[in-house]
Amino acid sequence: MPLAFVLFNVETGAEKEVLDNIKKIPEVKASYVVYGVYDIVVMVESGTLDKLREMITKKIRQLDKVSSTMTMIVMGD
Repeated sequence: MPLAFVLFNVETGAEKEVLDNIKKIPEVKASYVVYGVYDIVVMVESGTLDKLREMITKKIRQLDKVSSTMTMIVMGD
C-alpha cells in the first residue's frame, strides 16, 4: 500500500486542535506533535497512489489552521 509522511506547519497554539482533526481521517496510521521546523508529523496510507494523493490534497491540506505541508511519498519497502 502506498505510504507517505506529511509534515505540517500550523497556526501558533493550534497543534492539539489540528492533531485531533487529523486523527479522524481513516488513512492516518500515526500522528505526532513535534518540536523543530515542523509542528506535526503524520504517516498516511491508502490503497493506491492516486487515492493517497487525493486524500492528502482534499482531506489533509484543507484542514483548518494548517499553514503549510510537505509531503514525502515513500518509494518501495
